[in-house]
Amino acid sequence: MSLAVVRSRALDGLSAPEVQVEVHLANGLPSFTLVGLADTEVKEARERVRAALSESGFAFPHNRRITVNLAPADLPKESGRFDLPIALGILAAQELLDSTLLAHCEFAGELSLAGELRPIRGRSLWH
Repeated sequence: MSLAVVRSRALDGLSAPEVQVEVHLANGLPSFTLVGLADTEVKEARERVRAALSESGFAFPHNRRITVNLAPADLPKESGRFDLPIALGILAAQELLDSTLLAHCEFAGELSLAGELRPIRGRSLWH
């Protein structure tokens, strides 16, 4: 599998609309692209996720073209809340994690460079 979908939530005022984090791995020039109206904090996830996976003992696909889509594209996304779903999506797209285990759950969390999970703003809105 080269495509994985992980569910998460954005924070938009007092609501928390669903966001699908789609991760696609392809052959080609190595790159890590984030699309879907992501702000600067979200785009910085590339470096946090890369370091966190490596420090946690997982193989980061350095030789692949990684595209992460945060859908819907017209919903603004901010903060590091998408680090964890992006990391899980990369592991699932590499078949290092069973994607069926992710299907009925939602994930959010910022990752430290060492791979530790950090709290995020608005987590009390979720159940």
